[in-house]
Amino acid sequence: MTRVCDIEKYLFTWAPRELAMDWDNVGLLVGDGAAEVRRVLVALDITEAVAAEAVSIGADLIVAHHPLMNCTWHKVQHVTADDAQGRIITALLRNGISAICMHTNLDAAEGGVNDALAEKLGLNDTKALTEEKIGRVGMLKYEKPLVEFIQDVIKYLGCNGLRYTDCGKPVHRVAVGGGACGDYISQAVALGCDTFVTSDLSYHEFLDTKALNLIDAGHFPTENVICPVILERLQAAFPQLTVVQSTVHDREVIQYCIKEK
Repeated sequence: MTRVCDIEKYLFTWAPRELAMDWDNVGLLVGDGAAEVRRVLVALDITEAVAAEAVSIGADLIVAHHPLMNCTWHKVQHVTADDAQGRIITALLRNGISAICMHTNLDAAEGGVNDALAEKLGLNDTKALTEEKIGRVGMLKYEKPLVEFIQDVIKYLGCNGLRYTDCGKPVHRVAVGGGACGDYISQAVALGCDTFVTSDLSYHEFLDTKALNLIDAGHFPTENVICPVILERLQAAFPQLTVVQSTVHDREVIQYCIKEK
């Protein structure tokens, strides 16, 4: 029998708890560690739709990247049907579904979010962007114009669109940071990068950065690359389980309206 705690233990061998930021909340967040698991649903976020999907497919466990609660932006003060978070937690508990979340520890882990993002974008000889092992820096096989690289980012990450600034350099040495990594622009510059792909960049980050090309490819596209990796690893480690990726939370929700020329 495979238990929830067995899967949590395995995931922590890949992305150790100590790699998580001190404000983060990772591991088993909802459910019973001793409960048996037969079917697992993998998703970037545990939304109401994902919780309903888990119920509909008979999942015993959801493995997600973003924490369901007790992070800076998701502090639990109550669990009621008056808000989405309360409804999600109630639905999971009512249906005996556990939730394990691997967040900044999986960002930093070898083979985690940022390695998956770097691989998607064709980077080679990668190394960590920060001392905390957040982000990656690598080289494209050959230098290419920014306009060509932007189309690659859209294609390989499945972006609906993106925001960028052009510093006038071709793309060769690239930094990537899945999710909101605008705080690490200075590290990318210090490491000699000509381009930084991340998300959730502010107006002033675009305005003030002159030393490299900035590409905001969106939070979902830069992080959802980890979901197929989680699925593959769980299937290999627990072949007796059925592991599936969410089909209701499988694309960018942000839409873009571009001005006509």
